[in-house]
Amino acid sequence: MGAYLLKRIASAIVTMFLVSTLTFFLMHLVPGGPFLAEKAPSEQTLRALERKYGLDKPLGVQYINYMKGVIRFDLGPSIKLRGRTVNDIIKTGFPVSARLGAIAVLVAAGVGIPLGSVAALKRGSWIDNVIMFFSTMGIAVPSFVVSTVLMYFFGVSLNILPTFGLSSPIHYILPVISLSFYPTAYISRLMRSSMLDVLGQDYMRTAKAKGVSQLKALFKHALRNAILPVITYLGPLLAYILTGSFVVEKIFTIPGLGSQFISSITDRDYPLIMGLTIFLAFLLITMNLLVDIAYKLVDPRIKLK
Repeated sequence: MGAYLLKRIASAIVTMFLVSTLTFFLMHLVPGGPFLAEKAPSEQTLRALERKYGLDKPLGVQYINYMKGVIRFDLGPSIKLRGRTVNDIIKTGFPVSARLGAIAVLVAAGVGIPLGSVAALKRGSWIDNVIMFFSTMGIAVPSFVVSTVLMYFFGVSLNILPTFGLSSPIHYILPVISLSFYPTAYISRLMRSSMLDVLGQDYMRTAKAKGVSQLKALFKHALRNAILPVITYLGPLLAYILTGSFVVEKIFTIPGLGSQFISSITDRDYPLIMGLTIFLAFLLITMNLLVDIAYKLVDPRIKLK
């Protein structure tokens, strides 16, 4: 286990280096600049701004300076949000996005796993058909469409749920449903497929022949093995929730990283774009490592090498 963790940490460091490098150079390949959206700045003002943020230096020097900052966990100042650093923006916005995303993941797993299990047990019945119909629809419809529909019906037409902010628990209902709609559908289909495979194994037939109840066989024997593909999906799911929440946060006016990330792209705020990209890459790598460890905890037969 120790050697495996060291290997994964070394791999993560290399990956983060490549992500940081690619993000830096891709940002500087985009035509235009962060100050061109301002109201016709004079040549002198433009040069002063570039000098202030180090954009007047050669690209290689800018890259070295930026990587030195990344190593020190200093992602630099925001160009558009004057007086704020990227670290401060992440520190303020990430807890909001993380809380919203964590609730959405719990809802997706808590609803998708039982639905997939029931669909497998009732294979070919009308219950299975209904669950698979909504699962297919959930995979096909993007989150921003779900957000718009929910906002229109529950916020505008019925006027029973708030449509902006997160000032109270009831404000979480529409954003959480919008974020968890797709992963719930995907998990239910994944769980159904995995459960059908497990239910056909010899040990399940043996348990049934010994008179073990269907419910006990499901939770004691089948579920633990069938849930492994879902655990594999949880790592990318958390990354999807965080990136997918960007649009949802913008729609529901939630003060998380989503609105900041979208604004940074439209404003060409290079340090903020690069900082958020690096931060999200770090989260994805970390979650994948935790998923591998969780694999070992769920099934001790799995060897981490």
